[in-house]
Order: sequence, then structure tokens, then C-alpha cells
Amino acid sequence: MKFKELRYYYDKFKYGEDNFHNLMQYRVKEILLISTFYDAYIFEHDSLLSEQVVGEYHQLNLTTVPRITSVPTGEDALEILKNKHFDLVITTMRTGEDNTFELSRKIKQLHKNLPIILMLTVKSDIAIINRNRDRLESIENIFLWNGDSKLILAMIKYIEDKKNAPYDTENGHVKVILLVEDSINFISIYLPLLYTEIMEQTQRLISEELNDNQKYNRMRTRPKVLVTSSYEEGMRLYKKYKEHILCVMSDMEFYRNDDLDGDAGVKFLNYIKNDDPDLPCILQSSLLSNRRKAETLGVTFFHKLSQFLLKDLRHFIVENLGFGDLVFRDELGGELARAVTLSDFERILPELSMEVIMHHTRKKDFSLWLTAHGEMQLAKTLRPIEMEDFTNYEEYKDFLIHQFSNLRKMRNRGKIVTLNRESLRQDGVVTRAASGSLGGKGRGLAFFNSFLVTTEFEDAFKDAVVKIPQTTIIGTNGFGGFVSDNNLFELRDCDDDNEIKKRFIEGDLSPAITEKLKIYLEGVKTPIAVRSSGLLEDSQSQPFAGVYQTYMLPNNSEDIEERLDQLVTAVKLVYSSVFLNDTRRYIENLNYLIEEESMAVVIQEVVGRTYENYYYPHLSGVAQSYNYYPIGNMANQDGVASIAVGLGQSVVEGEKNFRFCPEYPTVNYLSDEDLIKTTQTDFYALDLSNRKANLLNGEFETLVKLRMFKAEKHRNLYHLASVWDNDNHRIVDGVGLPGPRIINFANILKYNVFPLSEIVKEVLTMAQIALGIPVEIEFAVDLTKDEYQGIKPTFYLLQVRPMTVNFEDSLIDINEIEEESMLLYTEEALGNGTLDDIRDIVFIDPDKFDKTKTQEMCMEIEKINTELKNQGREYILIGPGRWGTRDRFLGIPVIWSQISKAKIIVEVGLEDYEIEPSQGTHFFHNVVAMNIGYFNVPFKKKKKSFIDWNHIKKHHGATEYEYFTHIVNQTPFKVIMDGKNRKSIICK
Repeated sequence: MKFKELRYYYDKFKYGEDNFHNLMQYRVKEILLISTFYDAYIFEHDSLLSEQVVGEYHQLNLTTVPRITSVPTGEDALEILKNKHFDLVITTMRTGEDNTFELSRKIKQLHKNLPIILMLTVKSDIAIINRNRDRLESIENIFLWNGDSKLILAMIKYIEDKKNAPYDTENGHVKVILLVEDSINFISIYLPLLYTEIMEQTQRLISEELNDNQKYNRMRTRPKVLVTSSYEEGMRLYKKYKEHILCVMSDMEFYRNDDLDGDAGVKFLNYIKNDDPDLPCILQSSLLSNRRKAETLGVTFFHKLSQFLLKDLRHFIVENLGFGDLVFRDELGGELARAVTLSDFERILPELSMEVIMHHTRKKDFSLWLTAHGEMQLAKTLRPIEMEDFTNYEEYKDFLIHQFSNLRKMRNRGKIVTLNRESLRQDGVVTRAASGSLGGKGRGLAFFNSFLVTTEFEDAFKDAVVKIPQTTIIGTNGFGGFVSDNNLFELRDCDDDNEIKKRFIEGDLSPAITEKLKIYLEGVKTPIAVRSSGLLEDSQSQPFAGVYQTYMLPNNSEDIEERLDQLVTAVKLVYSSVFLNDTRRYIENLNYLIEEESMAVVIQEVVGRTYENYYYPHLSGVAQSYNYYPIGNMANQDGVASIAVGLGQSVVEGEKNFRFCPEYPTVNYLSDEDLIKTTQTDFYALDLSNRKANLLNGEFETLVKLRMFKAEKHRNLYHLASVWDNDNHRIVDGVGLPGPRIINFANILKYNVFPLSEIVKEVLTMAQIALGIPVEIEFAVDLTKDEYQGIKPTFYLLQVRPMTVNFEDSLIDINEIEEESMLLYTEEALGNGTLDDIRDIVFIDPDKFDKTKTQEMCMEIEKINTELKNQGREYILIGPGRWGTRDRFLGIPVIWSQISKAKIIVEVGLEDYEIEPSQGTHFFHNVVAMNIGYFNVPFKKKKKSFIDWNHIKKHHGATEYEYFTHIVNQTPFKVIMDGKNRKSIICK
């Protein structure tokens, strides 16, 4: 699929809010969004943002809302700006050939009064902004995308408030909140929270078809929020709006007289408190010692680094600051019925008399209502219709019912709809059991469900179907309500994970969500997976893959209450994972507050079939669009996939699986001999007999590991396995001969009995174009085929998440460095750039490595890691085998938090097992996404890779632990990583 094709389909699947305009004095009517397709989708649709905007504008009884036009590059933006008017430009840092600063200058040359907002998508870009402050003159303000789409609504309101404040305060006596803050990160946190609270929490998720004029009246007179980052501008705004100021929120340090003044906030608030002692004010600082200054001033103090900052701010705001339905009527004007949704029309129309329907037909009420709600095509169809066009009244009524029914069904395909008994029966939809953000996994699934349906990709292959499993999402508001209602915030400091889980399980899930889940279970009686979908998880801004757990449930009890109890328990355990110690440490390592994370829950049907008491798919896998370890003629961009028989745990946990390149599916990565040694010998399945599993024992409690002969007994290896012919020393495709089974998926990859490689290649291509960066997908395949029942083999897309590939502008010439100066050289490396600030190496001597002690090694490295973390020091970690493997005999089974300060990770080959790099696991994904150098040095000398063990072992002043040795160099080691050529060195 090409870029232009995807642009066409993206425009096709956009929901319809482009049909609306507002008629206010100054409203942002036309927005130009310069971003990748994926960003545009999230910004417009996650957390029902479009419905929030629709709700506010419909309360004016208007028929249009602000229209967002998306373009992927700066060149497209400049071209469209020549011919079309826009009220606001929102741009990201990645805009094509022109950088953001130059693009903004060119836009201002075309339209000098057009406001431009820069939205950063990664926190590290703030450093770029700070280095280029003299180039920001064309940019109105800068925000940091944090995964919450309410930030887009806040940016719209920020511009509107700035424009409307003079008139609204003078003529409508509207109040003003003044925010003085120069931190991009904190502006991005404050504004969404401010606007969410000010516009009433009930306005967060307004239905596109149900509005309340009373809410609009409150919205119209809401306080304006004015933002500045300097002392002088803050003072000017205060004096101008003095009679209308509701409160002032000030940073401690910001610019005063063109210099950064550490006491600017104190000076600013001191003036205000002397002028108006009763005015509520906040002083915020990252230094806790400034609390005394706030107390002296008589203002509220907020510690920026507090875990409870967002909660405190929300409390301050609450405590200190305060189109309708189509009504069917009789000839006398009396109300007979009221239609709020399309479903209401289907229900009401059969009960109405001919006189009532004719009355509304003559008035064109049906087309008018549809137009106001953006259903332009059906409105256009119904407008010219008259009763005389039909032979009788019943024919006309049936026509209307049929039209509304088709519209409702088609408008939902590819979209997110409320969970109910009807929506569960609809194909091609994602259902929602609670409001709020969809979280990381939810966002990706909803996005690609839309694309698969809109592009008709799901039916693109003659003998296969591509789809996502039936999916329901509990939005993040469910998590917030559960934690708040059960007083669980206090557990954020608890060190006992078991106590945290216990308290969460004892908590009461809201009756509304519980009832939704019961409705879900009435319609779904196959095994289900309960997955985390954190607000930060799987986003482009930060890596969170693998931090949380997935619980698979048999869901086969005859007692629905028993099934409901287990599902609710699984949801609670997913919620609890936000508070667990490993998660908290992980969030801290990424420099986020625990309060910045919130949790949605994805509930999916497990892909597979029942065999005896087991349930599993024919195969599962992970694929990446960028391959860090290509062989032969493969290029990095050809991608890579890892697949295994059964459930996907074998792949994501780094156990034995089969790797192939989607572009070259018949090219083997390993020799026949190595394939025999590493072939999959067992597989994961769901244990259907374990109906009352204790989920406190972890995500593997309901799973069972089976020997491969079980899959053959179930007749599932026919297309998945081959046989080792020991007499002729070769692999024979198929399982028709006796002998050891080799899981190499020959019939699929070599003979294409199922177009797996083609599907994977196309999905990766589509996903990478849509997200704008390399991607990783998880999938499962059910090869079941029944021509009589119309059942085709199906490829199920389970997850989509971004990878991170960052190359510096210039390549590094490693050949210029003498070998004598190298401590390590490898030609199997991931990472790019140079490091010159690491002085520590922590390593295990391969000669002293004991495979039976790897769990003890985990505890020891965690202690070393904690010590170095407390000292703010990063290190190089070297050890035999796979880091993070679940098989403790193949390496050290650490979790990420135990080695979180390792900046370079080296995997050294074992003498009796030539390991493959641990690509395809959650652990590896996080290494990549956090830009950690990842090196592999085989035991058998491959090309020129080596480690100078003599130099390392002879280092003076080494600290020797029971298993590890820690050395500190007087001067930093120099690490050079050539990401294009996958070569890396560490210099002595």
C-alpha cells in the first residue's frame, strides 16, 4: 500500500465532524494539523475528543464544529495555506525537509496573524527548544504530547481564550485564570486539567447526539485561561484584567528583564498579594525549600516533583474556583416520543401513525436532524422524498426504517461504540465499557480496526481474512473511579506487592462497569484475554511494553456469575499493576510521575480452537518493520518476524521460536544443524480445565506448557512442521515421515498454503506509513478452513506499537579507530551515536558462569543497579547468554527494573550454545525504545567481533561480588555505535 493510497483511505474513514462550523465571535473554525497519520487519528478521536468539541458547539444549536485538516509534511502545509483560510496551525517537530522553526517562519510570511502552536511528541525535544529559544518568534506556544488527547482541546481553548478575553471580560464579566509558567512539560499538564475541570467533568465525553443547553450556558461563561512565561507579560495581563482575575498560578523561576530569575515567582506574587490580599494564588517549584517562601506570601505551594501534584491541583481548582433530540409531536404539539440516537428512530418509527410521520416529512425534520448530526449523505437522500413516491404508507415507513438501520450499522463499522447487547453482535467495531482514554494498546487496536475496515484490507486476500479479535475496552475513567471510590491512592507508597493486589481485589468495581461486563459475558462465551492499556503504554513518546501483565481466562463455566467474578478479578489485577513496585520504578526511570499514568483495560477474545481441554491458535508471532539483524541480501527495512506454535508467550518471553524475513520468507537464518538445536519443542495453551484459577499467582496461572507431540496429536502440525532425516542428514518438509519434528512452518513460508509473509509485509507497511515510524505488531493465526460454512483461515492482529529508530545525521567511521584501543568490537549491534560519560562496567566472567545460579544473579545485579542509580551513574553491563530470558539456563532472567541504569547491554555467547540476540521480546522492545546500546558478541568468532577480557579482568581496584565484578575507570569509556552498519565499539 502506497503513501497516497493511505492518505485517500485516511480521508475516507474520518468520522464526519468536518461538516460542522461554529458561529461565535472568535472561534477556531479551521485547524491545520501537520503530523503523521497516526498522530492525527489519536488527536482527533482518542478519548472521544471529537465528541467533546461537537458537544460544546451543538449546545449553541449550530450545525458545524471546528474542522481539522491533516497534512503529513510542511511542504503540504505551505501549499494548502496559499489557497485556504485557517484559524490555527498545530505542528509537530517532524515536518519534512524544513525544520519546524523554518516552517513556522514561512507560514508567518504567508499569514502574519495566524497562530502557530508547536506540539512536541517526545520529552527529549525540549532540549532542542531550549537551544533554539531565539528562533521561536513565529510560534505562539509550545506543548508536550503526553498521550492524552484532551491536550488538543486545551490548545484550541488556549487560542480562543487569548482572542476572546478582551471582549468577554468587558461585556460578559467573564473571569480570568492567569498562569505564569515557562516549563513546557507543566503547561502541558496544567491546561488540560484546568479546562477539564472548568468546563465541568460531565463535559469530558459528550455524546455526539445528546446535548444540554444548560451545560452550554455554563460553558459560555466559564473563566478564560491566559498563559504567559515572563514577568513583564504576566504583570501586563494582571493589570489589564485585574477586575476579572479569578486566581493566579505562578512558577518560581522564569524570565524577568530578559534574564532567568530564580525568585521571579515570589516577586510577582508579592506584588499581587499586596494589591489584592484575598486573591487565590499558587506558587509552584521543584525545590521543596521554597514552601517557606509561599507560606510567607500567604499563597498555596505546589511541589513540582510531588507524586500528588496533579491531585493537589485538581483539588485546588474544585475547592477555589466554581442539538438536541428530535421530538415527535401530534398535530396539537403534544410530545409523543423522543429520538436521541439512530437506534431510537428504528424503535419509534414502527409505532408512529401515518399522520405523525407525514407531519415531520413535510417539515423536512428527518433531513434537518441528520444534517445537524453530520449524516449528510442520508440527509441528502431523504430531503426530496415525498409520501407520493411510494405506493402506500407502510412501504414508506419500511423505507425509513431500512435507511436508518443501514446508516447505524455502516456508521459503526471501524469505530468505537458503546458496549451493549446490540453492539456485541456487530462486526468490525470496538466496543467501550467505560469512558476515558483508550490507553496505548486500545489506541492502536481502534486505529487499525478503522483502517482494516475502511481500506477493505480485511478481505484483500483471496484465501484468508485479516481482522482484529472481538475487542472491548474499559476506558481510563474506570480506573480513576475505582481507585478513588476504594481509597487506593494511599497504596502508591506501599512496598508490598501482595498487599497491593489484595487491596485491589477487595475493592468494589463500579456497578455500571460490572453490569457492562456481565452483558459482555452473555454474548461472549469463548476464552478471553484481559490486557493492560496504560495511558503511556505503547505510545511513541515513551516505551511501556511488557511492564504490565495479561490474564487469559477460560471463560467456560456454566455459571455466568463465576465467569464474571473471574473477569472482574482480572480487571482489578490489571489496575493494581500501576501501583506495583516494578512499575513505579520503571515510571520513575522514565522521569514520569506515577499520577501521569492511568489504566484502560482491553478485553479480547483469545484466538484459537479447543483441543481436548486446551485452547490455542495454530501459530502466534511478533513482527517488526525494521530488522536490526538482516542477513544475506536483506535490508533493515525488509523487517523481521518471529513465530511459534500455540499462544504467543513463546515469542514475547524470548523462548524458542522461528525467525523469518517477510520479504524473503524462504531464506533461513540458521543452518539445519542449528535449527535442530533451537527448534520449538513445546508450546503454550490455555488450560480450559482450570476454571477457578487463582489469578494472584500471575499471568501464567491459566496457561499450560505442552510438548509438541500434543499439537501433532491434535493434527495441527501438518503445515507447521518438518522432519529431520538423520540418514540423509537433511530436513524433509511435512510430517509424513517418522523422526524428530522441526518447527519451520515450511508449508506456509515455502509453499504459501497461507499467505502469512504477504500479510505480515502488507500490515507492517501500512502500519509504518500510518504511524510515521517503524512499528511492531503481535498477531495470531487460525488456519481452520470450512468451505461449506464459509470459514477461511484468519490472521488476527492483536497489537500495534511503535518502535524507535533514531540515526544521527552522519555515519560513524569505525574503521578510523585502531584495534589496539578497542575494549570491545561487535558487528551485531543495535544503537547509534557516541557516549563519552560512562566510567562503570559490571560484568560476569564467562569462565565462572554457573547456569544454575542465574536467579541469584538477578538479585545481586539488582543491588548493584540500585547503588549506581542512587549515585546517578549509568554503566556497561556484560554477561553470558540472554538478558531477560525466561529460561534461566539460557542467560540471566532479569526484569528491566533490575538493570534500568545499564546504558550498554552486552550479550556474550556461551560455549555450548550459540545464542540468538533476544529480538522479539517486550524486554528487547524497551531496550530499543529507550535508546540503549545492545551488543551481541558470539562465542564462536564471527567476522571480527571480540571482547578484550584480559584488559577487563586485570583492571585495578575492581569490586568483586559473588557473581559480578564492578570496575570503575578513571576516565570515561568511549562508546561508538554505527546504527546503519550495525557495528559498535567500546574504547579502552
